[in-house]
Amino acid sequence: MKNLMNILLCMAAATLALKASAQASVVVYLQQPPHTIKEHAPAPEALLWLDPIDVDVHGIAWPERPPYRLLQKNKMFTPHLLVVPVGSSVAFPNADPFFHNVFSLFDGSRFDLGLYEAGSTRNVRFSRKGFSFIFCNIHPEMAAVVAALDTPLWASTAGSDTLTIAEVPAGRYRVHLWMEGQETQQLDRWTHELTVAPNEVTNAGSFTPSAVRMTPHLNEFHQRYPPAYSPY
Repeated sequence: MKNLMNILLCMAAATLALKASAQASVVVYLQQPPHTIKEHAPAPEALLWLDPIDVDVHGIAWPERPPYRLLQKNKMFTPHLLVVPVGSSVAFPNADPFFHNVFSLFDGSRFDLGLYEAGSTRNVRFSRKGFSFIFCNIHPEMAAVVAALDTPLWASTAGSDTLTIAEVPAGRYRVHLWMEGQETQQLDRWTHELTVAPNEVTNAGSFTPSAVRMTPHLNEFHQRYPPAYSPY
């Protein structure tokens, strides 16, 4: 009986080792745009993710564990890009000594948290897959993005020219890329199918972003922010 247990344990260990050895990495290279609109501007956020076609990814742990939060401090959201599993609740704590009014009227989850005071927190559940662009109705300089994904195979970057997803099980995937400021149509055209081989680094291609001219966003009433809108 003892020998049988040892054999079973060895077989289980060998199976886990085989699965681990079959895992690979997927890399995408971000090229410099041919020209830029604003010199010395911070590099845009980028997100790479894999939608499985014939691979079961349910047993793969999410790269970042809850609780998830988007902090408001110094009239900024931190982090600027937050990636969460679909169905997650995200806290929006106000660490500034004045009111904020967080809202999103775009793809993904649409909401308006209303005015809430310093030291308080409100929560939003992101039940739909997609990107939610987050703003403050009082402070036009505040902006963030929440990406709700249904796959744990993703990687994000800002300021780097490489996106790498590690520990990817071998199989077929749809590869998606999002980069702040880029047209949805351009990103959709880049999306493609990819076969990941075991024990290899798979090059998923490169992406050259277009030069972007950022335009001011509108408030929750789809109007421009008045000059010196905030008294704080």
